[in-house]
Amino acid sequence: MSTGAINSNDAPGADPAEKPDLVMVVDDDDDIAGFVGFNLKVHGFEVVRARDGQEALEMMETQRPALAVVDWMMPRMDGVELTRRLRAEPLTSALPVIMLTAKGMTVDKVVGLTAGVDDYLVKPFDTAELLARVSSTLRRNKEFREVSPLTGLPGNARVTREIVDRLKAGKEFAVGYIDIDRFKPVNDVYGFDRGDDFITTLAESVHRAATAAGRPSVFLGHIGGDDFVFICHPDQVLPLTKQMVTDFEASADQLYDPEDARRGYIEVPDRRGGKQRAALVTLSIGVAQSTTGGRHYDDYRAVVAVASEMKKVAKSQPGSYVAIDRRRLESDADDTLL
Repeated sequence: MSTGAINSNDAPGADPAEKPDLVMVVDDDDDIAGFVGFNLKVHGFEVVRARDGQEALEMMETQRPALAVVDWMMPRMDGVELTRRLRAEPLTSALPVIMLTAKGMTVDKVVGLTAGVDDYLVKPFDTAELLARVSSTLRRNKEFREVSPLTGLPGNARVTREIVDRLKAGKEFAVGYIDIDRFKPVNDVYGFDRGDDFITTLAESVHRAATAAGRPSVFLGHIGGDDFVFICHPDQVLPLTKQMVTDFEASADQLYDPEDARRGYIEVPDRRGGKQRAALVTLSIGVAQSTTGGRHYDDYRAVVAVASEMKKVAKSQPGSYVAIDRRRLESDADDTLL
């Protein structure tokens, strides 16, 4: 593994704006719907109302709520049937549903849970309980959607939020962007299933390295395909990347066919019917650092841009390589590769 550093320019900007979550309240009782809608609006949510399950389904064609608060007993279509219908449609199958009900018996709750209800509010309820259940249900749903189904690691949105939070905290941190070199030939020769094995192997290697790095805890993210991100203290970068590279290269060797692993390359068919040699996979890692008294970032996009640039530098080098942006002050702008 090698390390290096290069200079690049900052690009000031702003934190990503978050729109208020839209909650659909489905209830034929004007008093209850008004109470729920008013309290949600006061606490920053957008609210749209439907008077029964049928109207809610019709509104779903144009509205895209983040959550639905649904009464059990309604005319035309009750809350349980509405939930079943929502779960049956691809566009609404993951929509979280909180059921409003006067039914507190276990057997009634089982009926709702079987239909796909996420949580319950048993009447009468107060504002604090309403807000707590809405907020916690939305949070769980967002966290679930932001997790990679292949690796179980947080995805793009969660990675962005973590960088934004680190910038706001004003403490030292480093962002590493990891990419598997020559991953496409693996997919071309062995198929996507084997390719997924390489990705999950990298996730495991990165996780083991992060655990060994100790405190402060290292944040890990999987932003798609063979691209991963870690966020840590600058002092952790070198031991962290050294271990993940060593671990991954050893583990990846076991995923090749024995003959390919022995000779150190795979043969990739080309369009002319011949075969091209592709070396075994390695890792390219680009690192952007925000350090006290040194580089200052105003925008998470600038951090990501520098890490991406460093990854390109790493990919231009042979073998596994870690390129670290070390520029501190404008007066140091003439520094070159270290």
